[in-house]
Amino acid sequence: MTNEIIKFNHVKKNFGKNEVIPDITFSINQGEFVTVLGSSGSGKTTTLKMINGLEQPTTGEIVVNGKDLKNTNLVDLRRHIGYVVQSIGLFPHMTIAQNIAITPKLLGWKQEKISSRVGELLEMVGLHNADFAKRYPAQLSGGQQQRVGVARALATNPPIMLFDEPFSALDAITRQKLQVEVKKLHQQLKEKTFFFVTHDINEALYLGDRVMVMNRGKIEQFASAQEVVNHPASEYVKNLIDTVRTNQKLWEGLK
Repeated sequence: MTNEIIKFNHVKKNFGKNEVIPDITFSINQGEFVTVLGSSGSGKTTTLKMINGLEQPTTGEIVVNGKDLKNTNLVDLRRHIGYVVQSIGLFPHMTIAQNIAITPKLLGWKQEKISSRVGELLEMVGLHNADFAKRYPAQLSGGQQQRVGVARALATNPPIMLFDEPFSALDAITRQKLQVEVKKLHQQLKEKTFFFVTHDINEALYLGDRVMVMNRGKIEQFASAQEVVNHPASEYVKNLIDTVRTNQKLWEGLK
């Protein structure tokens, strides 16, 4: 039996007189890896921010982990949702271990439990605890800092992980490595739900169990990567897929 962990029911979002999300309805099951694909202004980041209450809907219902967000303590909600962003936001004056430990400390964890969790997470994201725990963010590469960002988001073992274009500022090689690592991480964690926003179609198709394609605040298609590629539901989706095929032909022409 599937368990709906995120549900949007006729959600609309306005910023002043600007209608960003006209009306969207969708649900995500526990353990899914959902990628959200769209160009700038498509509404994908606004949708992500409504999941953890950083933005509230103008109208409509949002239910996260069985709780209607209208009647939920949003501060408590965010402490149980991992959030990874492009800018990472590590505190430069804190060690890597201290950065990862922020939320567990806020929740009153004992130091022994915190230290154990920090070590476990660093190893999980491919950074040896003995080598990295006492370093500072400035001593790490961009890719290493992003791994710490993922570890910090996982610190309290949240059921939901939100990723807002986390790899877009990284070079192509580092980005590809982290895509592989995040996919592997999700497979290891099994029941965790990943909601991953990107404007990179290759990233979206590679990572997602299902891909949500957004355009001008509307969901053009929400289906498996295979379905999106083979049966695009709209002209917009078809044009996106065509860009990938065009790029492939360009590469073939260089052989």
